[in-house]
Amino acid sequence: MTTITTEHLAYVLRLADNALILGQRNAQWCGHGPVLEEDIALANMSLDLIGQARMLYSHAATLEFQAIGVTKTEDDYAYFRNEREFANYTLVELPHFGPLCAATHANQDYAVTIVRNFLYAALMVHVWSALEASCDAQLAAIASKAIKETRYHLHHAREWLVRFGDGTDESHRRAQAALDFLMPYTREFFVADAVEDAVAAAGIGVRAAQFEAAWSDALAQALDEATLVLPAATQHTSKGKLGEHSEHMGFLLAELQGLARQHPGARW
Repeated sequence: MTTITTEHLAYVLRLADNALILGQRNAQWCGHGPVLEEDIALANMSLDLIGQARMLYSHAATLEFQAIGVTKTEDDYAYFRNEREFANYTLVELPHFGPLCAATHANQDYAVTIVRNFLYAALMVHVWSALEASCDAQLAAIASKAIKETRYHLHHAREWLVRFGDGTDESHRRAQAALDFLMPYTREFFVADAVEDAVAAAGIGVRAAQFEAAWSDALAQALDEATLVLPAATQHTSKGKLGEHSEHMGFLLAELQGLARQHPGARW
C-alpha cells in the first residue's frame, strides 16, 4: 500500500486543478463557437477535462480521509477553495483573448484557445502515459482513461494549429500572435519542485521536466508544418502551480464557484 504524504495529495490536486480550470475555460465557447462543429467539439473536450478533474478530486478526497480523517467531496475542492489554494498552471487560467483582440473588437480569439490546448495536451499525453505505471493504482486507472481523451484533444488542436498557421494571412497572424502570447507560460511546465521530486521518488508521479525534449520536438514539428515561428525564450517563469496566479484567476473562480457558494449544500 502506498504511503500517503502531503506531496502525494498535492500532486493529485495539481492534476485535478489543471483539468478543471482548462475545462472551465474551454466551456466558455459553448454557444459561442466559431462554427457549430467546433462549438460541440469544445464542449465535449470540456466535459472530458471536467470528468478527469472529478475523478482526481474524488481520489484526493479518499487520500485526505486516509491520511488525516477529514471527509471531503469533489465539490469541496472545486467550489470552496480560495484562489491561492489552487495549483494549476497559469497557462490554463488565461482568458481566450490575446494581443489581437483589441484590434479586432472581439472578446475571444479562437487561435488562443487552439494554441493553448495544443501546448497543454502535448505535455499531458506524456504525463498521463507515464502515470499509467504509477504505484498509486487509482491514479494509474485515471491516467489510463485520461490518455485516450488527451490524445484526441492533441489531435484536434494540432490540426487546427496547422490550419490556422498555413491558412490565410489573417489566420497565420492570429496563430503567431497567440503563440507569442502563450509560450512564456510554458516554462512553468518544466520547473521541478518539492512536490514533483517527492512523488517521482516514490513512484507515484513524474517530473514534467523529463518530457521537455519530447514536448519541444512535437512543438517544433507542428510549427514547421504550420509555418509558424517559435518565439524567443523569456526568463520569467509563472508560478500558478505554487498558488501564485494571474489577475484572471479570481474572475474565473467567481464564475465557476458563484452558484455553489450562494447555495452551499444545495441538492440539484
